[in-house]
Amino acid sequence: MLKEYRSIAEVAGPLMLVQNVEGVTYNELGEIELSNGEIRRCKVLEVDGSNALVQLFESSVGINLSSSKVRFLGRGMELPVSMDMPGRVFDGLGRPIDGGPEIIADARVDINGIPMNPAARDYPSEFIQTGVSAIDGLNTLVRGQKLPIFSGSGLPHSQLAAQIARQAKVLGGESKFAVVFGAIGITFEEADFFISDFKRTGAIDRTVLFMNLANDPAIERISTPRMALSAAEYLAFEKGMHVLVILTDITNYAEALREVSAARKEVPGRRGYPGYLYTDLATLYERAGRKKGFEGSITLIPILSMPEDDKTHPIPDLTGYITEGQIILSRELHKKGVTPPIDVLPSLSRLKDKGIGTGKTREDHANTMNQLFAAYARGKEAKELAVILGDAALTDVDKLYARFADAFEAEYVSQGYETDRTITETLDLGWKLLSILPVGELKRIKQEYIDKYLPGKKG
Repeated sequence: MLKEYRSIAEVAGPLMLVQNVEGVTYNELGEIELSNGEIRRCKVLEVDGSNALVQLFESSVGINLSSSKVRFLGRGMELPVSMDMPGRVFDGLGRPIDGGPEIIADARVDINGIPMNPAARDYPSEFIQTGVSAIDGLNTLVRGQKLPIFSGSGLPHSQLAAQIARQAKVLGGESKFAVVFGAIGITFEEADFFISDFKRTGAIDRTVLFMNLANDPAIERISTPRMALSAAEYLAFEKGMHVLVILTDITNYAEALREVSAARKEVPGRRGYPGYLYTDLATLYERAGRKKGFEGSITLIPILSMPEDDKTHPIPDLTGYITEGQIILSRELHKKGVTPPIDVLPSLSRLKDKGIGTGKTREDHANTMNQLFAAYARGKEAKELAVILGDAALTDVDKLYARFADAFEAEYVSQGYETDRTITETLDLGWKLLSILPVGELKRIKQEYIDKYLPGKKG
C-alpha cells in the first residue's frame, strides 16, 4: 500500500512543494488525487530533507492544498516495450494514441537510460542509404552515427525527415531495420502530416512514432526523446535490429528544459538555457551507436531549427560538439526552389570515409565525392565573380564551372521528396554532371575510374 501525503505546502505554476515525505527519491513518479477523485501525475525534481519539489505533468488548475493527496510510486518513468511497437503511435509518455490496444509488455524499461560506455562502442563503418543524393553521395550516413540536421524556421525539415524515415535502409543481406520517430513539441498539422505520410507509403509498419504536441506539458516534452531512445535500445540491443532514430525538433526540447529550469529558479547560462544543457544533450545523443558483441545498432538523426538561422546559437553549437557532423539546410536554396535545400559545402559527415568504397558503396565514391565538392565550390566562386564583374570577366573554363554549379543544384541536390535514389544512381548522376567539365579538370579522380565511369569514355 502506497503512503499518501496531505502535506502540499505550495503550488507555483507547474511546480508543487510536498512536505514531511519519507524515502522519496529524485526522478520518482507520483500521483496527485484531487478532492473530486481526479488523478494527475507528477515527477520529483528535487529532494531536500523531508521536502520534495515535484513537477506536474498536467495543469495545476483546481488543486486544493488541504484536500488533495499525493502518492509516490517508488519508480521512475518507465516504457513498456515489446515487438508489437512497430506500426503504433504513442504520446510523449508512451501511451497509445492511435486507437489500438495497450502494449502487452515483454519488459518495462526506465527511460533514463545511460549513455553508451566508450569502451563498449564498436566503430561505425557500414553505409546507410537514405535515397537522398546530397546525403548519400557527399555527406554519407554510417550505421551507428549521430548526424544532426540543422534547419531554420519555415524550412522543410519535416518533409526531409519523413523522406529519410521512409527510404532509409541498410544495404546487403536481410538486415532487420526499424525507424523510431520522436516528434517533440510539434503542431497538430505536423503530427497529421507525419502519421498520414507514413500510412500512405506503408512505412508505418516498421516505424514506432512518439508524438508530443505543442500544447502538451513541458515535462512531457523532456521525456519524449528518452521514450524514443528507450524503444530504440530495446529493438537494437534486445532484438538485434538496425534502428534509425529521428528526433524533431530538438530546439523545442531545449526550450522545455529552459522553462523547467526557470520555474526551479536555477541560475541561467547562455541565452537563458540551463548551464547543464550540454550535459543533458550529451546524455541523449550518446545513447546512439554500435555496441561490441551486439548485432543491432542505433543511428541518430536529431533535427533542430536554429533560431534566426544562427549556427552559433547554444543548441546547434553544443550539438555540433557532441555529434559527428551536421547536414545544413539553406534558406537561399529554399528560395530557389531546391528540394531538399541541403547546402552541401558547410555540411559534413565526419564518418563518411568509413562507410564508402569497395564492398560498401562503389570504388569510385571517394574520388567523385571530392571532385564534386571542389567543382561546386569553384562554380559558386565563378558565379559570384560574374555578379560583380559580369560574364565577360570569366574564362571559358570558369563559365563551364558556373554551368556545372547550376546543374548540380538543379539535378543532384534538388530531387524532390518522393524520389528514392540508389547509391549507384547517385554516383552515376555525379559522373554525368562532371562530364560538363573538361577531362583535364578532373584532377581528384584516378584515371582508371575516369576511363570506366565517365559518360562518353565508358568502354
